[in-house]
Amino acid sequence: MNKRTAPLAVIALSVAALLTLPAAPALAQDSAASTPKQVRKAERKQARAKKNAELKQLEQNGYNPSGEQTNYPQNLQNAQAKINAKKAGQPAPASAP
Repeated sequence: MNKRTAPLAVIALSVAALLTLPAAPALAQDSAASTPKQVRKAERKQARAKKNAELKQLEQNGYNPSGEQTNYPQNLQNAQAKINAKKAGQPAPASAP
């Protein structure tokens, strides 16, 4: 470096350092503990995802929540029995008429 560019380099580095300082605390606050409202929202989102996954699993095993409800408890129980049988590694039981 020559005598003329050395002070410019120091100034440029100082400005760059000063610009990054205010950003550091702001980024640290994002990863800090969540507020109770954010926690409740995350819990609701997780519960909704679990419920939707369970419903999808029931539908894949023959349950249709918007279908005919004359056999309501039985068709839901049949789907649950199929899921439980798959989890246990056993063949699915025959459904009731």
